[in-house]
Amino acid sequence: MKLESKNLFIFNLVLMGIIFGFALAFFSFSCQIPQNKNTAEAGKTADDTDAVAIPAALNAPIVQAQESRGSVPQSAFIVAETLQNVFRAVSEKVLPSVVEITTVSVRRQQAPNFNGIPFEFFFGPQDDTEEQGQEYRSQGLGSGIIVRHEGNIYYVLTNNHVVTDANEISIVSNDGKEYPAELVGKDERKDLAMVKFTTKDSLPVAALGDSDALRVGDWAIAVGTPMGFVSSVTMGIISAVGRTGGPANNINDFIQTDASINQGNSGGALVNIRGEVIGINTWIVSNNAGGSVGLGFAIPINNAKRSIDEFIRTGEISYGWLGVSLTDPSKDILQALNLTDKHGALASQVFLGSPADKGGIQPGDFITHVNGKEMRGMNQVTLTVGELLAGEQAQFTLIRDGVSRNITVRIEARNEQVTTDNKKLWPGVYLIPITDSIRSSLRLGKDAGGLYAAQVYPGTPAAVIGLQQGDRITAVNGKATADLASFYKILRENAETELQFTVIRGDATLKTLTIKKHE
Repeated sequence: MKLESKNLFIFNLVLMGIIFGFALAFFSFSCQIPQNKNTAEAGKTADDTDAVAIPAALNAPIVQAQESRGSVPQSAFIVAETLQNVFRAVSEKVLPSVVEITTVSVRRQQAPNFNGIPFEFFFGPQDDTEEQGQEYRSQGLGSGIIVRHEGNIYYVLTNNHVVTDANEISIVSNDGKEYPAELVGKDERKDLAMVKFTTKDSLPVAALGDSDALRVGDWAIAVGTPMGFVSSVTMGIISAVGRTGGPANNINDFIQTDASINQGNSGGALVNIRGEVIGINTWIVSNNAGGSVGLGFAIPINNAKRSIDEFIRTGEISYGWLGVSLTDPSKDILQALNLTDKHGALASQVFLGSPADKGGIQPGDFITHVNGKEMRGMNQVTLTVGELLAGEQAQFTLIRDGVSRNITVRIEARNEQVTTDNKKLWPGVYLIPITDSIRSSLRLGKDAGGLYAAQVYPGTPAAVIGLQQGDRITAVNGKATADLASFYKILRENAETELQFTVIRGDATLKTLTIKKHE
């Protein structure tokens, strides 16, 4: 009993010591005075140029402010001011590397030609060498990012739509100085362009980040010249990544952000919390004459890194070419091909003589991976193939007749003349299965079958032999096509030398002409 009392006394003594120690530590901690009164400058170093200066509060224990802040906990102000200092530091780092781009496009409106006998009778003959018409000058505005510096030459990355058709280009730096600039190169597929200007002034080059590392919820800071307001900074988060469907068939997989982006922001920088460029602001979705509604989109900077080098080296962008026409199939088509749980893109057509044709890819193949990387849709396949170099071998994982297989293809350089030659697009028709909704819209009987020709591409073999949009295909080379899967299988196995369709057009059943595959 005495032993237990003695142990209890010792325990209480130790406990009181611990409590007293914590109280003393708290009292001394709360009485500390911050070493730096200007929290905006805390943590900065004079020679810190490659990274944003992180305030000391991020790397040291949070201290209580000496003055009273009312009922709000003092530590909350320290945290808020710390974040504020980060945004200040990011702005100070990025703003000098983001410029305003002004353009002038010149066009001449021809005057009506009154150079006839009545006109000459009253005014005399016209001088043929006199240039007729009036000159019209339209101005444009955008933003750009200084991404390279070689001697006295500075290279600025921007959007193609900012400088397209521009006859005059000027760069206005963050400190208000204006420099004449010239176009280096442009790329419509990614909506990228590069301009350059020359100066002996020392201007900073933007630090490029890694857009592949982005996650939804990350901080996002947009820098540019919205509505003509130079050097504007807005803040938000990354709302989504991998967005597709940009204007003018842009092939990028966009970053979506709620950081305010408006007209004039195009070509400006989207940066992360470290001041690294992660995107090029490009377009917005708006229902109020172009004002921001929190739906802004930026080209991932990783999509542009190779373009920067190619612009400077050659003035143009080269793309790898596979030689297929890709689609994002609808749910009905995925179900018809037994691909309901798969992601990828459908090769609905193949260019004859293309790398895909030589490598063994055929119409109806569903591409799921390129070089082991999963493909989520048509745009990702297009972008991935475009980044491959001519002569490079790439492995395509695809599903054919329900079986996954790997095919190796040697990529070739994209040539616009070849890619727009529909004569080689095989077979040249985009088909969809006949569903109840299609039967209803076409007023067909409930047992009406076949495959609906939703689109017949002009100049293709299918168009040449007389297939028309709206036809219902029931057979290929005399073999019945019960569904979309059987159509592609018959096309692969029975149309190696020639092609003919049996179709229902209106109330008539007829056969098209026959065409040889490699004719």
